[in-house]
Amino acid sequence: MSFLLDTNVVSEFRKKSPDAGAADWIGSVRSSQLYLSVLVVGEIKQGVERLAARDPKQAASIEDWRQRLVRGYADRIVPVSLEVAEAWGRLNAAGPLPLVDGLMAATALVHDWTFVTRNAADVEHTGVRLLNPFDN
Repeated sequence: MSFLLDTNVVSEFRKKSPDAGAADWIGSVRSSQLYLSVLVVGEIKQGVERLAARDPKQAASIEDWRQRLVRGYADRIVPVSLEVAEAWGRLNAAGPLPLVDGLMAATALVHDWTFVTRNAADVEHTGVRLLNPFDN
């Protein structure tokens, strides 16, 4: 089984004391089972750019972490392909979805992966397999 990680899950492990349930879950899977969407990389980059003017030191620290994340997941970062875009269109027609979470749910569906997110309620009606590792 493979898993697509949402930004809120990836970011949890940057904390000094990550959520115990999330830490237990991540420790139970092989890294080869974990994937990121290019959208996660983009959301983190957006956060860096927004933070840069207020706190350049913190922004640089997060950017360094983002670059390490990209290197670590290099061959497990997936694009928003034509097939994903079409799946998102079908899902979104059934009821509006948050854009990024909807595209990630579509990515997980297309690849037959489980979408790992704290925001499961946002996409639960899509039929994607969901896992909220923060639910203990």
